[in-house]
Amino acid sequence: MQRHRRPWEKAAALAVGVSLAARIGTLLVNAVTFPRLSGKMRPATPGSLPEVSLLVPARNEAQNLPRTLPRLLRQGAGEVLVLDDGSSDGTAEVARRLGAQVISGQPLPPGWRGKPWACQQLAGAARGERLIFTDADVTWEDGALAALLEQWEREPASLLSVWPRQVNRRLGERLITPMVDTMTLGLLPWPLLCRPEPAFAAANGQVMAFRRRPYLAAGGHALVRGEILEDFAFARRFKERGETLALVLGSDLISVRMYHSYREAVQGFGKNSLAAHGGQRAALALGAAAVFFSYSWPYLTRNHTLIALGLTEGLLVRLITRRTRPDELAELLLTPLVAPAGWPTYLLAARRQVSWKGRRYDQSQAG
Repeated sequence: MQRHRRPWEKAAALAVGVSLAARIGTLLVNAVTFPRLSGKMRPATPGSLPEVSLLVPARNEAQNLPRTLPRLLRQGAGEVLVLDDGSSDGTAEVARRLGAQVISGQPLPPGWRGKPWACQQLAGAARGERLIFTDADVTWEDGALAALLEQWEREPASLLSVWPRQVNRRLGERLITPMVDTMTLGLLPWPLLCRPEPAFAAANGQVMAFRRRPYLAAGGHALVRGEILEDFAFARRFKERGETLALVLGSDLISVRMYHSYREAVQGFGKNSLAAHGGQRAALALGAAAVFFSYSWPYLTRNHTLIALGLTEGLLVRLITRRTRPDELAELLLTPLVAPAGWPTYLLAARRQVSWKGRRYDQSQAG
């Protein structure tokens, strides 16, 4: 029997329904238009792509490198450089043992964030005409670099960024990490991202590929030296300089396992969430409320229309990103838990300082 809804509930349901429907519309557009990497999975001849430098900023990544670095070394790049950014877990030793050239990171200068400084040092040491920065937790399947370069020829942009396919294995990872794809693909239609206006700019710092000349002309990562969310900032400022951007989904060739537990996910998203909301705590609170009303409230009020819309959105995201194994589709059952699982992230993000991998980030200037 349908419960009676008060006027405010009807208004809220209408607002949530319109929001979900708009995101579903964006996802349908992206399903048709968003480019995907494609190609054969096969090892390349070592050094067959001398113009390419694969650059890996690494801080306490000894757990990830044995899984990801050997595949990077098989891509055929002219060089693979790993910057050890003050690790305390033997990252440098692991990288050297696996066969990469390792650079010891210099102390963090005033005004710089950790990752932009690590990338700036890597670029200074690289010889290639194409500088491809990739995080240490990103897995490149055999042939992925060749596929990326082929896509780059089709879209000869100054910056090409890849959104890797997510790999989540434990329950704690699955609670909130998939929301990254939901928010990015559901809010950012690819045709708008292709426009030259800086307002329509996005990139993913997990894989960012630059042509050397425009990158150096912009000052490299000094362009975003003080940014926590440096990827979106770089994309926007690159467009402001008149440079072109291209985006592509990693599909089956480039994937990432961002976190290994719920606690890691909370800490990681806690570091980035305030910046993702424009540095405004009011926007952060509104974002938390929007997630609650979109994904938990429909189940509390037994609004079957909103529940169906939320599940449709989640299914479309997984179809677009090719996350369609049974365990990945089963994540949809966690939908009503997304909001409460994310509350610790919002509370952490609202603090004056957040920490990640032994570094503290001051957010006192945020609104």
